[in-house]
Amino acid sequence: MPLRIPKPITPGLRGAALPSFKELTKSVPERSLLAPLKKTGGRNVHGRVTTRHRGGGAKRMYRIIDFKRDKIDIPGKVAGIEYDPNRSTRIALIHYVDGEKRYILAPGGLNVGAIVQSGTKADVKVGHCLPLTLIPPGTQVHNLELRPGQGGKLVRSAGSAALVLGPALDRPGEYVRLRLPSGEERLILARCSATIGQLGNADHKNVKLGKAGKNRHRGRRPTVRGLAMHPAAHPHGGGEGRSGIGMPSPKTPWGKPALGYKTRRRKDLGGMILSRRKRK
Repeated sequence: MPLRIPKPITPGLRGAALPSFKELTKSVPERSLLAPLKKTGGRNVHGRVTTRHRGGGAKRMYRIIDFKRDKIDIPGKVAGIEYDPNRSTRIALIHYVDGEKRYILAPGGLNVGAIVQSGTKADVKVGHCLPLTLIPPGTQVHNLELRPGQGGKLVRSAGSAALVLGPALDRPGEYVRLRLPSGEERLILARCSATIGQLGNADHKNVKLGKAGKNRHRGRRPTVRGLAMHPAAHPHGGGEGRSGIGMPSPKTPWGKPALGYKTRRRKDLGGMILSRRKRK
């Protein structure tokens, strides 16, 4: 997906790099696959803020996505590529031969009129969904399951793909080795399914909104530096004039280390993780 560089005729467009949307073929969503989406403003059921910097934003409907791809051995035709305001990648509307319509995540190279299929009889082609045991090594996949039949949980954002490395060395018929986009290598049950191809909209990471208002449209509220707060609101606050953070390492508003503090639980995961992600 190429980006569009607008002419700098306003301050908000100067320095902006926006999506071109040239890959979209359909502008009106399928009404039967829409659901209402209620905003939380970052608050839990008690009304307390649990996630900061959320609120406002444009109204949007949720698109019901088929992450399970459980239309086994039933071919479907790609009717259109659409924009989804709830995710970074594009979605594809599939018309199956039995009359049902579903949305799937649209990989790059999937065009209108293409045929997609799920199950053991599907070919190793872009957009097809197969069990990992039938996918040859060196293939890029996305929408990866962690448990058979659970639906895709991993590799669902724009431009991402996991690499199939082959069967596990010690349990070749039971597990498959994969390299995730983070660089982490892990084992996943061979009965789990994945979709062939790399997800589209790969230039999403290069988008520059150009103005603060576009962040507000997305429901993101401003972020205030801790250094600018008073000492009761943040560990970095207070002091006369401009001052440093006053401690060896930066802290969160609740006093936890902000950098280098490990938060991941269940370090072993039953030996499924072969190598940790690569540090950038």
